Amino acid sequence: MQWRTIFRKEMLEYCRNFSWVWVPIVFIILAIMDPLTTYYMPIILEKAGGMPEGAVFEMPDITAVDAFMMSLGEYSMFGVLVIVLFTMGTIAGERKSGVVELILVKPVHYGTYISSKWAAKLTVILVSASIGLLTSWYYINLLFGELSFTLIIQAIFFYSLWFVLVVTITIFFSCLFKSPGAVFGTSIVTLLSMFAIYRVFSHKLSWFPNSLSGHIGEMLQTETIPNTLWGAGLTTIVSSLIILLIAVLIFRKKELA
Repeated sequence: MQWRTIFRKEMLEYCRNFSWVWVPIVFIILAIMDPLTTYYMPIILEKAGGMPEGAVFEMPDITAVDAFMMSLGEYSMFGVLVIVLFTMGTIAGERKSGVVELILVKPVHYGTYISSKWAAKLTVILVSASIGLLTSWYYINLLFGELSFTLIIQAIFFYSLWFVLVVTITIFFSCLFKSPGAVFGTSIVTLLSMFAIYRVFSHKLSWFPNSLSGHIGEMLQTETIPNTLWGAGLTTIVSSLIILLIAVLIFRKKELA
């Protein structure tokens, strides 16, 4: 009952501050930006002018899979940034303002408080990201060729696991620090460190969370789910749950102190 109450309160707040409007719009723009720009680039260059007379601009052949991976590329960069900005004040802001003490005095269990807010953030983010990728899929089918709807749903599912991990890492630092700025900085540094580790040891870390995008591209090409994708997905889920549990323990220790 407490969990549902806090979850509903968060959903109501997202409606009142228009998060259910601007977050989907941002993800739609990120998802369709690269595919549309790539397709219409020759027209854009022609209308913009400035090219030497007689010059011919030839675009490389872009497949539907390539176009969809462009959308995932934007999500991996700017989408992650949006998520961290959207999530960084989830716990830290309420700790700084003293709202946490008012809620926990009810009493509300520490795990209930954090997991309900975590689930609420994920609901907004995953629904918004899915809408964006489905919009991208619609335009890709029109402009680049047909992509199986079943494959796209599978791709959205597996890529959503990466966003779950990003939200969980940000929530973890939100429990650790009271300053949203500190949460933002440490979350970004952690994610960049994970990216650097994977770039160096990618040949050995086929189940690393950062490998999800590459395995999704392989799945779209072969139209079968590779074992490495299942492994990376499982690693991401387990990592998220462990980090969330540690976040609850740290939050409990800090509040009791």
